[in-house]
Amino acid sequence: MTKLETLQQELVNLYKNNESTLTKGDPSLITGFRNQALADFARLGIPTRKNEAYKYTDLEKYLTATEYEYELAPLNFEVNLDDIFHCDIPELATQIALVLNGFYYKHNRDIDLPEGVILCGLAEAGRKYPEIVKKHYGKYTNTSKDSLAALNTMFAQDGIFLYIPKSVVIEKPIQIINVGYSFKNLRITRRNLIVVEDNAQASLLFCDHTLCAKSFITNTLTEVYVGNNANLDVVRLQNENSNSSLISNTFINQKENSQHTENVVSLHGGLIRNNIYVKLDGQNASNETYGLFLSDGKQHMSTYTHVHHAKPHCHSNQLIKGILDENSTGAFNGLIYVDKHAMKTEAYQRNNNILLSDSAKMNTKPQLEIYNDDVKCSHGATIGQLDRDALFYIRSRGIGYEEARHLLMYAFANEVISNIKLDALQERIIEMIDKRLKGELARCENCNLGV
Repeated sequence: MTKLETLQQELVNLYKNNESTLTKGDPSLITGFRNQALADFARLGIPTRKNEAYKYTDLEKYLTATEYEYELAPLNFEVNLDDIFHCDIPELATQIALVLNGFYYKHNRDIDLPEGVILCGLAEAGRKYPEIVKKHYGKYTNTSKDSLAALNTMFAQDGIFLYIPKSVVIEKPIQIINVGYSFKNLRITRRNLIVVEDNAQASLLFCDHTLCAKSFITNTLTEVYVGNNANLDVVRLQNENSNSSLISNTFINQKENSQHTENVVSLHGGLIRNNIYVKLDGQNASNETYGLFLSDGKQHMSTYTHVHHAKPHCHSNQLIKGILDENSTGAFNGLIYVDKHAMKTEAYQRNNNILLSDSAKMNTKPQLEIYNDDVKCSHGATIGQLDRDALFYIRSRGIGYEEARHLLMYAFANEVISNIKLDALQERIIEMIDKRLKGELARCENCNLGV
């Protein structure tokens, strides 16, 4: 048996040995999803590089290097969120919720949200709001095709549940802090469900951190429903230690005239893999997907996108950028899929990358699969070094080499960051990227959660 096959069997056995704990309190609906996911995972196994979507990401290297433990219950201690997290962005300070090792923190302070909005743990939502959960849980992911989604479904116990009723507008963004905290190497599973009903509007910021220097493997799955005429803006800030691996699956289903923006900024992590699946399932839906990653050392950053144009008159745009240094590696594998009935589609995809060293390596594969002639679609990718002419021009103005190099990298990154709609957040992330590009501490100065 290969290492991945051995790991697969260990995870199947772990599930079977702890099934009663995992399913305790489950609605029958979720238990049914677990059983199907177990069968799917046992059949599919953990993806190898023979899997086209993982051709450039060697999961075996990261998932089998260390022995990991698994916690099946939330940590039983209380922390003061103000003591461990201080954010100097006032617009965000009153809208914070903590998820600790995959469990919604039971001592989260109350958040001032409009009437009818629900923010709680997914496990709690399954008990208190079963009809909403039943309507959306497991409806936008497909465990029969994605084994890591199946693995998440098997072990998921908790995460974020956010429900925004029809026509409700949340003025201030909600900030979700995902924390890995343990003095042992740990597997973490997070499951999120976000439902934005017709004509509703919200902004979310997800911050992924590791509080300890131990090794964490985190498997996150987020299902997102954006109703008719609804608008959802999401920013994900990933900043974990070099010993950790983060695999994030996001499944987005958009209805008629909806708008969704996904902006993923990956600052630090041993392995970060972002899988983003979008289905434009209503006419005139619009999706914007942006990504920026910065890697050095032996880090590996990988992005996979699948944007499915299922209905006519929809628009999508993807822009993924990477800056790679030292011995780091990166990968982009993106697909635009246009159904035969999806006429008047406009879909664009671009991946641009800069290599700062001779040993850094990037693989990219943009793809189009189109079954309708009445469309406007394009895709492209570039891999190169900093523009020497531009570098010479800047230095000729009396600017030193390192500063000139930094300015060019910042300009390259800013095309993605400028699409963050909240000005205060955009400015703060620019500061963090600025420090990261200079090789300084990557995390926010006032956040005690980073490593």
